[in-house]
Amino acid sequence: MDIDFLAIGGTVIDTFIRLKDAEVHCDLDNEHCTISMRFADKIPFEFAKVVPAVGNSANAAVSAARLGLKTALITGLGKDRGGEDCLAVFKREGISTDYISVKEGEETMNNYVLWYGPDRTILVKYTDFGYELPSPFPKTRILYVSSIGEANLEIHDRLIDTIDPETWFVFQPATFQIKAGMERLARVYARTNVFIANKEEYQRILNTEEADEKKLMQMMRDHGPKIAFLTDGQNGAYALSDEGAWKIAVYPDHLEPYDRTGAGDAFASTASSALLLGNPLSEALRWGAVNAASVVQKIGAQEGLLTSDTIKEHLAQAPEYKAEAI
Repeated sequence: MDIDFLAIGGTVIDTFIRLKDAEVHCDLDNEHCTISMRFADKIPFEFAKVVPAVGNSANAAVSAARLGLKTALITGLGKDRGGEDCLAVFKREGISTDYISVKEGEETMNNYVLWYGPDRTILVKYTDFGYELPSPFPKTRILYVSSIGEANLEIHDRLIDTIDPETWFVFQPATFQIKAGMERLARVYARTNVFIANKEEYQRILNTEEADEKKLMQMMRDHGPKIAFLTDGQNGAYALSDEGAWKIAVYPDHLEPYDRTGAGDAFASTASSALLLGNPLSEALRWGAVNAASVVQKIGAQEGLLTSDTIKEHLAQAPEYKAEAI
């Protein structure tokens, strides 16, 4: 089938552990924070919740499906109860599972999320499932690439050699892709239509201390991406293309964030989907900000994801909430 949004990347199960007896210590600049608990003791927690079928690319696929796009996912799962739970989520969300490989003798990846206040520290253990690219490769309007481990960096080159020239290549680099560096993934950046990362990730990738958001986006575009999105937490988000440069504030929600997990994935997938649906860059910023604001009101990266109609309703209720040219 023709696909609107094809995501590729790892899938995990998040187990959230809501802490209540911990302390956070930060430097004077409120950076380099650490969380501490009593050592060799029994530490009480409020509750735990298991959230299957998550990860940057899986979250993006769920987001796109709820926005009404025909969506598929290339990922690997273990042949275990966790893998079954993940497949059930994808099927419920209307995501094609045709390109998901299930491997005997492997365990589906699990993360443990130490959740304190609105933020979290995630304990991760990566499992290399590899990636089996379908042949023939499906025709898709967007190929969304994120969260591919360092053992599978070669898959980026295979994707670039395989996909249709008309396909939008959307790149949201995750930990190992950032670690690989700009030189190793030069072909990826050169082929990228839409690039999304937060400000600190821009600085690490570009190896710069530049703090001006517009300059950072232009520096990134110099390496190939046609459209650059930059997120900066409570300072809002930015976008730059040949259309111009834009900034948008955080969506005005009277509620404090409950759990910030998945806010970046919600913004990235929604903004790129909004462009695919024919919206201008400034409107794509609004869509991304609304979905990110919704996600942080729920536990995990997917529960708060909205439909396109609901996003439009939120924006209609805040007519003054608009992106400004910079």
